[in-house]
Amino acid sequence: MLLAGSLLPLAHLAGPPASTAPTAPPSQTAPAGTLDSAFARAAATYEVPRDLLVTLGYAETHLDGHGGAPSASGGYGVMHLVSSPAGRTLERAATLTRQPVAALKADDAANIVGGAAVLRAYADELGLDATARKDPGKWYQAVAKYGNASTPEVSRLYADTVYELLAKGVQAVTTGGEAVTTTARTVQLDRGGYGTARDLGTLAAAAVDYPSARWVAARSSNYAVSKRPSSNVIDRIVVHVTQGSYAGTISWFQNPASQVSSHYVVRSSDGAVTQMVREKDRAWHAGNYNSRSVGIEHEGFVDNASWFTDSMYRASAALTRSIADRYGIPKDRAHIVGHNQVPGATHTDPGPKWDWTRYMQLVNGGGNPNTPQSVCGKGYTLVDSAALGSAGTVYLLYNTANDNNCVATMKNSSLGKATATTAYLEVQGQRRVTHSGNVTHYAGPVRGYALDKCVKWGGKAGSFSYNSPFEYCIST
Repeated sequence: MLLAGSLLPLAHLAGPPASTAPTAPPSQTAPAGTLDSAFARAAATYEVPRDLLVTLGYAETHLDGHGGAPSASGGYGVMHLVSSPAGRTLERAATLTRQPVAALKADDAANIVGGAAVLRAYADELGLDATARKDPGKWYQAVAKYGNASTPEVSRLYADTVYELLAKGVQAVTTGGEAVTTTARTVQLDRGGYGTARDLGTLAAAAVDYPSARWVAARSSNYAVSKRPSSNVIDRIVVHVTQGSYAGTISWFQNPASQVSSHYVVRSSDGAVTQMVREKDRAWHAGNYNSRSVGIEHEGFVDNASWFTDSMYRASAALTRSIADRYGIPKDRAHIVGHNQVPGATHTDPGPKWDWTRYMQLVNGGGNPNTPQSVCGKGYTLVDSAALGSAGTVYLLYNTANDNNCVATMKNSSLGKATATTAYLEVQGQRRVTHSGNVTHYAGPVRGYALDKCVKWGGKAGSFSYNSPFEYCIST
């Protein structure tokens, strides 16, 4: 919906007042001037667990500051410091760090310091002492507050997303080509009052229009109640990119100040689909096309292709195919359009990074209709994948609720035809479990309890195979 730094040496950045957080020595593990060093210095100064700080930034922006341009909900920089009716973390960061708002918006290092300062301030309000601050799980409520969500349920969704990424580990490459990583780990979560909030990750509604979707209602002032298709024909599907995070977009559509909404939001990491407006009603997403279209928002930013994952493409294509079939909409680019194609539109999404050729092939049944998440089941999120030539892809997933891994091999060719395909999982110290046979679309799921254990995983499709070493040694 909108678009979005130069590195500023941290040596001259103002640190926190002594009453807010102690000053810690800088990390010597990363070269000065890198994004990695910025995270290390900010984490040390404000006594925020470094990996948690990186993971939060990755969840918000994939560590891309977008040159100081704001997100759709008014967030700036790597740490998505917000200046909008949804929150004022940007201004609070300026007060805490004594840095100009302009620097916090456009300079990556300053922005990371600001994010760490705000997160530490929330921890102080919770009463976390020095011992508690060393435990990433104790920061859960501070992370939930950082998301500026409109409801406790969305705050929980936001925090759960961050901790799911922490459990998988971050393997990020910045727009400048720098690798920033974290170690995969699970922690004991102290959700506090958020523990009683509804878990939107598993919430479904009997009345959703698309059976695979979860239901989270947009604010009633952000869309128009209607009686489509009897009142208006539905003959278009509009593809959007959120210019923000999944949880942030859901929260923004619940904020009365936004005056925008979409029928669906699709998550990058696993293709999870949330419906926010009934298809019969007119979501406010595409100007002149509001009355005739269904809108689908995709988590991410138009200038960063890392958000457009295989899981997202497949889940969105299945949703689009369902909508098109139910309303008789032709599955072509004249009727399935980008926001930028809507007459009178000033938006550029989904942008040049969106692979329309691949997407339309999937919409028209040119790909596997299943996803690793649909095969493994609810609660599983993607950890890693390996291509099996052009024949398929093997996926490793993890469920933080029950500490189970799952492996599935998805075919990419000979779909519908039974061909030899294999998926296996070997938990350290246990026998390897394999699913192998002539299958039409996938092998698996193969699941195993893997807390405090490393795993080997892999599979085969056609003449191609993949076999991992022992890795992903998840521990509490």
